[in-house]
Amino acid sequence: MPKFIGYRCSICGEEYLPGQVTYTCPKDGGNLDVVLDYDSIRKKYQPEDLLSRDDPSLWRYLPLLPVNEPKGDSTPLHAAGGTPVFSLARLSEEMGLKQVWLKDESRNPTASFKDRASAIVVARALEIKAEVIVTASTGNAGAALAGMSAAVGQKAVIFAPKNAPPAKVAQLLIFGAQVILVDGTYDDAFDLSIKAADEFGWYCRNTGYNPFTAEGKKTAAFEISEWWRSAHQEFHKKVGESADHPPLTIFVSVGDGNIISGIHKGFKDLLELGWIKRLPRLIGVQAEGSAAIADAFYANTEKIRPVSAKTIADSISVDLPRDGVRAVRAARETNGTYVTVSDAEILSAIAGLGKCGIFAEPAGAAAYAGLTRAAAQGLVRGDEPILVLNTGSGLKDVRAAMQAVVEAPIIEPTLNALKRVL
Repeated sequence: MPKFIGYRCSICGEEYLPGQVTYTCPKDGGNLDVVLDYDSIRKKYQPEDLLSRDDPSLWRYLPLLPVNEPKGDSTPLHAAGGTPVFSLARLSEEMGLKQVWLKDESRNPTASFKDRASAIVVARALEIKAEVIVTASTGNAGAALAGMSAAVGQKAVIFAPKNAPPAKVAQLLIFGAQVILVDGTYDDAFDLSIKAADEFGWYCRNTGYNPFTAEGKKTAAFEISEWWRSAHQEFHKKVGESADHPPLTIFVSVGDGNIISGIHKGFKDLLELGWIKRLPRLIGVQAEGSAAIADAFYANTEKIRPVSAKTIADSISVDLPRDGVRAVRAARETNGTYVTVSDAEILSAIAGLGKCGIFAEPAGAAAYAGLTRAAAQGLVRGDEPILVLNTGSGLKDVRAAMQAVVEAPIIEPTLNALKRVL
């Protein structure tokens, strides 16, 4: 059975066979959806066939992926995905909600959600025998690509804005990628990376451009669905079963739009296969200073107008989101919405999650900040089961983390000095 049967443009609906296109629709530049052979998958597999696998990583869902798992010894590339879900009981009680959970993507090999996309793109690059993979990144996507590439000896080139957090740049360099810092924005780096890919024949990983990135990110939907199969029974015991009980609601931070659109794609795959009965509700969260997709959603349009992005959450700081149309649809088609949050709210969310043992970078904390605001505005019901996605580790941006807390005092090494502080 072929791993996938083609692509479909998300704008005009034009369909292409594998090999006819590589990145976006030649007619209108629309993002391409990878089309699986759902009939063949449905005939050959049942959910239990996947759930019974011992592999906890994203490769657990190999029959639903458009690539083959790279052969060889176990490497970090084979360990992407399989991230834990934690209860935020105390925080949910403070907001008047019955149950809130957090899926912690900082547990991925390079400490961010982007490992999912990079694992699949690197696997695809190996299949098509690409000599070099290139991407633009504010840090996380580049670190993920560099780490996954290093795991299998693949050459990677990363373009990043010169103001990317030092910890993220350090990851790029440690993993051995060729790092080029651009005197400009993420969007400038994005455009340059595409020109370089065209000029030198490199394989481009860019999110909202390479259709295989969403295929990696959709694996989070598979894990959430698997987790929810067991978790919802306990949830119903807590709040009571009812015919009109709301579906699971998922809060996702949004920059270029590829994470929320990828998760949406994963749930749509499961719905198409008949493995779930309804889609979870997706709520996108954007920083107020980088809200191009939220603006389009509020205006009830799919036309994404660029903004001059400025936010402490560098991972979601984007002037022109490259996957904005599908990101708008992800919320609209699931009865979700968009919420915007200030940098101050993001910093508060970092501190709030820290009190539950979660160290989130600004972009990851933005999702929780969005839940806090949504709860205050009545956008979520008290009996609504809610999952927040933390997309990256706070160690990625320590400078931002230090703005969320009061600095530790420095004292003389005496008990009297200690007592004065206490």
